[in-house]
Formats: sequence, structure tokens, C-alpha cells
Amino acid sequence: MEPLDILKQYFGYPSFRPGQEEVISTLLSSQDCLAIMPTGAGKSLCYQIPGLMLPGITLIISPLISLMKDQVDALTDQDIPAAFINSQCTLEESKARFSAIRIGKLKLVYVSPERLENDFFRSFMENIPISMVVIDEAHCVSQWGHDFRPSYCAIKDFIENLPQRPVVGAFTATATEQVKKDMLDLLGLQQAKVFIGGFDRPNLYFSVVQNVSKAAFTLQYVKDHPEDSGIIYCATRKVVDTVYEALKKQGVSVGHYHAGLADKVRKSMQEKFIYDKIQVMVATNAFGMGIDKSNVRYVIHYQMPKNIESYYQEAGRAGRDGLPSDCILLFSWQDKKIQEFLIENSVEDYSQQQIEKKQLQQMIEYCQTTHCLRHYILRYFGEQPAWKECHNCGNCEGEVVTEDRTKEARLICQCIGSMRRKFGSTLIADVLHGTDSDRVERYGFQRLAQFGALSEYTTSEIRDLITGCVEEELLDKEPGQYPVLELTYKGRQLANGFGQVLLKHKAVRKVKASTEKKEDRKKKKDESRRILEVPAAKRKKTAVNAADKDLFEALRGTRLELSKEMGMPPYIIFPDASLQDMAEKKPTTLDEFKDIKGVGEKKLKSYGKIFLQAIADFVSQSS
Repeated sequence: MEPLDILKQYFGYPSFRPGQEEVISTLLSSQDCLAIMPTGAGKSLCYQIPGLMLPGITLIISPLISLMKDQVDALTDQDIPAAFINSQCTLEESKARFSAIRIGKLKLVYVSPERLENDFFRSFMENIPISMVVIDEAHCVSQWGHDFRPSYCAIKDFIENLPQRPVVGAFTATATEQVKKDMLDLLGLQQAKVFIGGFDRPNLYFSVVQNVSKAAFTLQYVKDHPEDSGIIYCATRKVVDTVYEALKKQGVSVGHYHAGLADKVRKSMQEKFIYDKIQVMVATNAFGMGIDKSNVRYVIHYQMPKNIESYYQEAGRAGRDGLPSDCILLFSWQDKKIQEFLIENSVEDYSQQQIEKKQLQQMIEYCQTTHCLRHYILRYFGEQPAWKECHNCGNCEGEVVTEDRTKEARLICQCIGSMRRKFGSTLIADVLHGTDSDRVERYGFQRLAQFGALSEYTTSEIRDLITGCVEEELLDKEPGQYPVLELTYKGRQLANGFGQVLLKHKAVRKVKASTEKKEDRKKKKDESRRILEVPAAKRKKTAVNAADKDLFEALRGTRLELSKEMGMPPYIIFPDASLQDMAEKKPTTLDEFKDIKGVGEKKLKSYGKIFLQAIADFVSQSS
């Protein structure tokens, strides 16, 4: 059979997505490869299809037990001989699976990287024909990555000690140049062909929201999307529990997950979320890496994560099925202090601390930029998009306004020139706001002409304006733990009275809290309420056309009942994208049903009649 035949028969897709066929051909020709492909691009098929075609077994090294289980459940549901071996297996289950490997009954075997350090496992595998070793989430081998796992460093030695070296494929969703170099070197890839499928996720709508109550915004958003499955990430366990209790009190179907909970509780919460028994999960970053749930419609970061890699990986858990989904980051300057505290108290090595603080600064710049958010992310990962605006993020879609800020920008440039030394944005903002801080007094900056010149703005708003000046190349920001600012030629010209500045900025209110009148406070409260009523992400299209929405919901109900009967997560039976296709096409025969996205021969046989009957019943009741 050819790869396309296997794709159609087992996985129910008529053609490959961009990049998949090239990766599959490379592995089938026994050439190592590194594939960096965005979530939702179909990485798993790139090694599962060769694994079915090559002789012997394919060993898949995967970081989390839950991820292994999800993938094996999905494969066995399609009659593909796969299994996992991990610490959750009983002694009898392990014996049975080792026996199945020995007699050639399995094709795809999933293990954790820690398993490779087990003497019995290494000895056993030396006598098994391994055609391919696959390293999933390969970025975990790099200390420059966001999910470093020391056990990944044992993979190279394991492969080198096999009697016959198999072809090796390494896969990940995101990687900087440094992480890419580490994956090639530390995993021992030989003359590997590198595939970079692009990091863009066009179905995801990115938005940064600030100057609102995080608690009120989150509650309003969740209530506005009662049928949607979502994840809310928080930086600390304490905040997870606070948000969880607040949502639970309001009747939201919600769970929580962090390392401080008992194993039994975490497992229960995770299963409820996977099986659609709860709609929302509030969690630390301990949750999600092993979740293959395809129908997560939104990810809200209640607090800013520590770096862009973490953010994109976590936000990318939304919309794995390719349907429109929201990625919302709620930013405040307190988030920076929290992440700095976590870095300083969890990372002992000083040089590693500096690396992580530099990455944190890049994360802050993402939150502060007034330019296209998608463009910022793609450039961070080394891509150079030809376009400047994606028209599908908060900054491109009207949450940012352009105004003449010549006066403010000139004062900022004049202030920096008057200070005569390089300082960071915090001190500069204090001077312009007129804050009598110890540092301001130490340097005598309260005597500058610009002291208090922007007192109608908060220091946070002034920092936003300073960020705008950097983006307009009026200021240069030097990299480092404490980045400092200096004037460019363009900035000096502006300080001397030449030029006009049109800055993009996120709308701010310029009313000082200490001087607010009663009617001003009421107006501010009404404005805040209005902001909360508007969803942060304006999806360009709904997941299902309005006319088919009721049928889509009916099919979700059918799928949920089946999942309960079979003890299987709903999205493994069919992802939302398949249900959407059914709702739009309304097949009436098995021949028509097999043309639905994701319907292979096994799913056609197992579920075809059930869903055809559900569609027929709905159409009959609606007519």
C-alpha cells in the first residue's frame, strides 16, 4: 500500500496536508529528519503512516502518560496495532505487551524517555527489530526550551547502543534557532533533513487585554461561551484555586489542576475535561502538554507566562481541529513581578536565570506591542512574513487606535536626553509622571523640566507610550536583564522639534483616580462593563453555519452518549470538524458518509449507521 492509501483507509482523509508527504517520504527512505510543524498540522500522521509501512516496530518516545493513552486509544479505535508501556501499566499488562512486541503483533509502541534508562527495557529492545525511533516533543532535550526534560538526554545513547541503528524522526511544534540546533546535536540525528512547516495557526485569534478586571473579564467570557471547552492558565496554584472557586460559585462547569493536588484528584479532573464532563479547566502549566483534546475553543492566560515558547505552546492547545478558536492573554505589570520571583526561586544557575529573564522581557514586549500579534510571534520563531497585519488578532482588528502622539513622544525623548544616562522605562515613566521615588530623588530628576510633564497618565500608560516610541524607532532598547533606553537619530530630531509621531496604542482612560468625581467614576464603571460585554476575540466565522448549528449540537449529543458507552473521549470518536462536516453535508447513505472528513473504513463500519440515524431523526423532526 502507498502512504495515501493508508491515509484514506485508516484515517479517512482524501489528501495530505502541506508538508506531510515530504516528511513521510524521507522517513520511508531511511533518512533521519527533524520536523517543526505547528499544532494541528498533522505531525502524528507523519510517523504513524511510515510506522505501519516499515518492517518491525516503531518506538515512539512521548513525554506524558496521558498523551500516550490518548494516541493509543485513537489508533486502536481504527484497528491499528499500537500500545504503550509506562508506569500506569499493571505487571500483567506489561508482560502481555512485551510478549506482543516479541512475536510481532504490535507496530507502534509508545514509551516515556525515562523508560530508556531501564536496564531490562534496553536489554529487551536490543533483540527486537526496531525500524524507526520517533521523538515527540523533541524540544524537551534543550535547556533553552520551555519544557526541558533531563531524561531526553538519554535518547541519543539508547539509539547508539542498538545493534542496528533505526531511522530517527524528531518532531515538535515550536523551536527557536538555538533549540533547533540542540535537537539536531543532542538527539544524535545523522544528516537529518529539516522540515519547518511554518508556525502560523491561522484559525487562532490572538488578543492581549489589559486595564480590566481579570476576574470580571474571565467570568463574562466563560458565560458568553457556555457550550465551548476552554482552558484558563494561571501562574500559581493559589490563583488557580481562587479562579476555580469563583467560577464554580457562579455555576460554571469547571475543574482545576496543579501539582499541589493529590494524584487522584488531578487524574479525575483531567478525565472529566477530556470526556466533556466539565467545560472549563483552570490550571497551572502542569496541565496540557499531554492533552490531545481537539475541541478546545479558547485558552485564556489569566497571567502572563514566562516566555513566548511557553505561551505559544499553551495557547496552541486551542483549535487543534482547525476550527476558529480564541487565545486571550490578560496582562498586568504585576505578572512581571510574579514571573521574576518564580525564576529567581526555581532556577539556581545564574546564567540560566539571565536566559530566562531575557525571555521574560520578550514576553512583556509581546504584551506591550501595538503591532500585529501574529507577526510578532512568527518573527520570534525566525519567520519573516511578507505581510505586516494578519487582520485576525486583537491589534489588527480595532482594539488598537492610531493617534497623533507627537507631544507625548517629544516629551519622552526630551526627558531621556535630559537624564544624560541610560535608564529603563520604569524610572523614565516615574519622572514623566512626577513620582517622588527614592531613585528619582537620588539622581535629582525632580528638577528636570520634564518632571511631571505627563502627570495625566499613569506610569503604566507612560510605559505603553515608551514602547510605542521603541516600535517607531525613536528609541533603542539594549538587551539584557534590565534593558535600558537611548535616543536614536530620529528620536533626537523629534526632541529638537522636528517630525510628527502617529503612535498605535491601546485605548486608555486618562482620569486620575484621586481626582475622580462621582459622575466620572460612574462613567468609568459603565465603560468597564461595556468592555466586558464585548468578546475579546472577534471570530471571523462561526464553527458551524447558523442553519446547521442545531444539528451540530444534536450530533455532539450522539457522540457524548457513545463516548459514555464505550469509555472513550468524545473527540476520539469524531472531532468537531467531522461533526461540522456532517451538519453541513447531511449524508443519507454510507457511501456519502465515507466522504466526511476523518471517516476511515473502521469508523465508517463502527459509527456510520449511528450518525446517519441521528441525522435522519433530526431532519425528520425539523421538517
